[in-house]
Amino acid sequence: MGWKGTLRSMQAASRRAERDSQRRQRELEKRRKEFAKMEALEQAAYEVEVYDNHIEVLLSVHRESAERIDWAACAERIEPLCPVMQPVNEIAAKAKLESYQPSIFARLLKLQKRQLNKLSHKVELAKALDTQWYEEAVKAWQAEHADWSSDKVLAERLLKHDLAAKIEAIELLHPFEDISMLGSSIKFTVHPNGLVEAVLNVHGERVIPSEIKSLLQSGKLSTKKMPVSRFNELLQDYVCSCALRVGRELLAILPDELVIVTASDRLLNSASGHLEEMPLLSVAISRKTLDVLNLDAIDPSDSMKNFIHNMSFKKATGFSPVCALEPRQFRVNAQSV
Repeated sequence: MGWKGTLRSMQAASRRAERDSQRRQRELEKRRKEFAKMEALEQAAYEVEVYDNHIEVLLSVHRESAERIDWAACAERIEPLCPVMQPVNEIAAKAKLESYQPSIFARLLKLQKRQLNKLSHKVELAKALDTQWYEEAVKAWQAEHADWSSDKVLAERLLKHDLAAKIEAIELLHPFEDISMLGSSIKFTVHPNGLVEAVLNVHGERVIPSEIKSLLQSGKLSTKKMPVSRFNELLQDYVCSCALRVGRELLAILPDELVIVTASDRLLNSASGHLEEMPLLSVAISRKTLDVLNLDAIDPSDSMKNFIHNMSFKKATGFSPVCALEPRQFRVNAQSV
């Protein structure tokens, strides 16, 4: 199976293994149409449910990832064989023609010639059917061979750590749709030493809610301004969850052992006094470390301790700007970090 077939399998597996929070989110969206018909208490319960689900989705981005593509297997795939013309239908039709024996009824009515002509015509139809089958098989083979050839070339380039091939693979397989839907955008750079860095713009103020919704004992909706410390904690977990997700996806797409993910947002530049796009987390995510983590149980922020990273965070003040990790300090195929 080439990477395109692998991608289709990945997408199907992703749909099957979709996070419960995402499935719940879709169910809630369907119920939104009925919102106007709900009683006041039902509306309150629904709003709180939507709010809780949104928080859960934000903090579980890292739990989903595509399966790793085996580029070595793609590079070693055997070339598909060109189909050979198989006159199966023609042979069968000729056999009937050659074994034709007129019945007594056919002799009496002198139908032999007409029946022979009919059998001869069936031979021509059989030839045409065989030709059609062959032409369709060749067309299918040409498409399969083109995929095989492009897969093989891309796989070989990736295994040789061709810089341009890494960007091509990321663009072809771009698996970050649900992150972008949450308000984050990603750009990629392949550094001269071959190390891939993803820069994630998190747009925290757009993503993290500014209010807390809950139900009072009476069942009515309570909406309060979210405390700054709680907002900052949620933002930190969201940023770290997204960074883990991006790292997981890149390591599934690429044959590399290590990638850098740098998350940025608009932060106050104390030198200029203006809000500027600045790094708030930069982490080197290694395959070896990811493989031993229980990603369904970790706290995204705490998990950063497992990796080399730069992050400055306080509950009261949130993130402070940090320097992005220097790619040159790492080996492209570092086995552990």
